Amino acid sequence: MKIIIVGAGQVGGTLAENLVGEKNEITVVDSDYDTLRNLQDRLDLQVVSGFGSHPDVLKKAGAEDADMLIAVTNSDETNMTACQVAHTLFKTPTKIARIRSEQYLAYQEQLFKHSDIPINHLIAPEQLVTRSIKRLIDYPGALQVVEFAEGKVSLVAVKAYYGGLLVGHALSALKEHMPNVETRVAAIYRRGRPIRPLGSTVIEADDEVFFIAATKHIRAVMSELQKLEASYKKVMIAGGGLIGAGLARQLEQNHQVKLIEYNQDRAKYLSTHLKKTIVFCGDASDQELLIDEQVEDTDVFIAVTNDDEANIMSAMLAKRLGAQKAMVLIQRSAYVDLVQGGEIDIAVSPQQATISALLTHVRRGDVVNVYSLRRGAAEAIEAIAHGDANTSKVVGRAINDIKLPPGTTIGAIVRKDEVIIAHGDTVIEADDHVILFLVDKKFISHVEKLFQPSAFFFG
Repeated sequence: MKIIIVGAGQVGGTLAENLVGEKNEITVVDSDYDTLRNLQDRLDLQVVSGFGSHPDVLKKAGAEDADMLIAVTNSDETNMTACQVAHTLFKTPTKIARIRSEQYLAYQEQLFKHSDIPINHLIAPEQLVTRSIKRLIDYPGALQVVEFAEGKVSLVAVKAYYGGLLVGHALSALKEHMPNVETRVAAIYRRGRPIRPLGSTVIEADDEVFFIAATKHIRAVMSELQKLEASYKKVMIAGGGLIGAGLARQLEQNHQVKLIEYNQDRAKYLSTHLKKTIVFCGDASDQELLIDEQVEDTDVFIAVTNDDEANIMSAMLAKRLGAQKAMVLIQRSAYVDLVQGGEIDIAVSPQQATISALLTHVRRGDVVNVYSLRRGAAEAIEAIAHGDANTSKVVGRAINDIKLPPGTTIGAIVRKDEVIIAHGDTVIEADDHVILFLVDKKFISHVEKLFQPSAFFFG
């Protein structure tokens, strides 16, 4: 595909990196020439220096025959205008924009549904991050939780701990422990490297295990791999921006929520607009404030300010003072691996959440969900099988007979309302939602081709 990315910041740069390796023709537009030059030095792509909403700049970037424009600058207005110009002047088929302002999002149905502001897909990073943190709170002990098929199936990453029922046992023992629960281990990472999960594979402490199961069985499977943690009751949030406020709003009905916001006006606003959340104006890395607010009784401390360093320091302090768990929002991807797993239990990357949402719209074939995992190295996708045994490479075939790329596993199939955990003899039918895990995302184009039916395919 020929794709124009407007905005060479962290999201635009990471997205370009993801797509270049998949034989797409990528052009990145930005007004910062130095950033563009750095990108071009690292990646095989074209760059155009200038404002991405200007018609001449888009024309120079090849908008006249582009398949897609993705506008991810820091300005909602620039992103919207770029989509408008691409639509009106160049008839670009697919236009995607990152929109962050609550003001625009509150009216998205009226603004973006018609051709008034022609955006085919709207990405709201703060909403995506809020949703992913909420899922981590719903499943204490999980490192990552992603949902497929409208929430019927979940893929969960957990760390196996000493004392877990399965640690020291082969994967085949999972069925003996839970005869009534169907689950499949999609991947195991040991000391950062993927190992292929076989029935004879013995789970070791500290393994990172990705398993797939019907969402209603997730907690039962987690209890096999680690001592099941009690549900979180007391939550402390540092930062009252869009993510902090959105999280408090979602949690305050069923949790005791305290929120610390540095800006006095914002704190005042939140105290009147949140129903049950207790709002404090202050610095989340102020030791006295944390002690006064009994941080030692907190089940989970979540730092979601705009400042990575402030998030890391306040979370480490909260943990030292007795908070059970600490989650932090990290903008710089290089920091994520540095901090996760020590004092800080989970580092959440808004870039990864945004990239996952963008990739869902970029993937070929009928791919309805994409999640970027393990800092972009792995990927989980939900694809719909179309065609019949003559026109499809997957329909009418048992999983064992499908030529999957190396390191790719089919974890589950959703057939209407039924969740089927995949086995070698499971036969895929037309309209099945197939959930796949790719240890190495460089094979994504192979998977896309598998799910593209062809009138000329007979064998």
